[in-house]
Amino acid sequence: MTEKIAAKDILDLLLDAESYQSWDTAPVDTRPDAAYRADLEKAAAKSGVDESVITGCGTIRGRRVAVIACEFSFLAGSIGVAAAQRITSAIERATAEGLPLLASPTSGGTRMQEGTVAFVQMVKIAAAVAAHKAAHLPYLVYLRHPTTGGVFASWGSLGHITLAQPGALVGFLGPRVYEALYGEKFPDGVQVAENLYRNGVIDGVVEPHRLRTLVHRAFRVLMDSPDELPIAPDPDDSIPEAPAWQSVLLTRRQDRPGIRQLLRHAATEQVPLSGTGQGETDKTILLSLARFRGSPCILLGQDRSGQSALVTMGPAALREARRGMRLAEELQVPLVLVIDTLGASLSQEAEERGLAPEIARCIADLVMLRTTTVSVLLGQGSGGGALALLPADRVLVAQHGWLAPLPPEGASAIVHRDTAHAPEMAAAQGVRSLDLLRDGVADVVIPERPDAAEEPIEFSKRVGRAIARELRTLTDVPTNDRFAARTARYRSLGLPDTI
Repeated sequence: MTEKIAAKDILDLLLDAESYQSWDTAPVDTRPDAAYRADLEKAAAKSGVDESVITGCGTIRGRRVAVIACEFSFLAGSIGVAAAQRITSAIERATAEGLPLLASPTSGGTRMQEGTVAFVQMVKIAAAVAAHKAAHLPYLVYLRHPTTGGVFASWGSLGHITLAQPGALVGFLGPRVYEALYGEKFPDGVQVAENLYRNGVIDGVVEPHRLRTLVHRAFRVLMDSPDELPIAPDPDDSIPEAPAWQSVLLTRRQDRPGIRQLLRHAATEQVPLSGTGQGETDKTILLSLARFRGSPCILLGQDRSGQSALVTMGPAALREARRGMRLAEELQVPLVLVIDTLGASLSQEAEERGLAPEIARCIADLVMLRTTTVSVLLGQGSGGGALALLPADRVLVAQHGWLAPLPPEGASAIVHRDTAHAPEMAAAQGVRSLDLLRDGVADVVIPERPDAAEEPIEFSKRVGRAIARELRTLTDVPTNDRFAARTARYRSLGLPDTI
């Protein structure tokens, strides 16, 4: 049986000792009838609070944070006019004071004693959340057991990051209501936090005692200025000439390090995210908050460990990538993209779920993002799946990384009607790192000594330093200048006077 956690208890677990300061005033008087007033008085006596929600601020490891927490023992945490006014006022105050906001709902939804006027309060709350996010301030949500109805369908689902209590009942329609309306029980295991996580609706399931550490890490990435950690210059290695086909084969090694090794060995902070938030997830993509040598970013990229000849990136992976782009834009945090794909999915399902349109939207979104962007071609860069994550202010490429419209075997099949000419096609198409540098597609080549698979830890650290160096350099470039340079690059790419 999942435990119901009181509002004050979750705040005690989250905040520094004795740092909480209430923002609450007496609830708005909605002039309830005698029966409803008796319900309110009984709820207050039972719960020890005067409404179904408490709001205020406190500190987490010294950082001031605004908090909102529902109290389920007060009329099942239901939201009426007074509770909505309290929530909205707290959100607006957090926005005005420039504070990050953590909301922890547990609620049956709309307060039925107030009916429709209570129902439409969710619009007010959602609007306040939208304004908070428009001010580029973080909004985190921790769903407690249970959270259903209009609360989950409004401010409970608008977080930049959404986590949930293990085993929590989380869903749109409460199971009791479903059974009453349809005469049968709701299927087991659906409205459970773990199931929503598996299906890409929420980012994770976190024990209450671990919440404080995770929130601290998230706010450190999203709110702190870059640390001035020293970045030792890498030796000025010249990149040796090598056949393009050699690079293609080396990037196909099973033991070549990818984005997970980059995070493990080079990131100074990380908070993993998951899914699109809209019921889709794809194990070929990885999304995380991270810092490299103290420089914060949203990291998204293709995960080679989740790919195979039968498992390639589909539309959900690209929609998850676009979620990462939106996070970077909303939070004004740099975006780092990692390309390492053997190609997008070739299947009926991918076609019918909009693979090509999602590639197009990724490209357009990246070109128009106002935040800093760095793209890293870490390994294989095959087809539209690679192009979808390419456009950036700066493009880095590993020594053996490559970029091509198709795998060389596919290009050979088109031109020569066989795959035997793949090495020849790789050379002719200019897919190598040195070719990309020459043609202006890439800006920096990251050495491999002599192959990333032979030095996975040092290579990953070298990539991390290169990312941090670019992020730090781009920080000093005015947004308009950076954006103009990015668009000019792709406008002139390939023209004779630019190569």
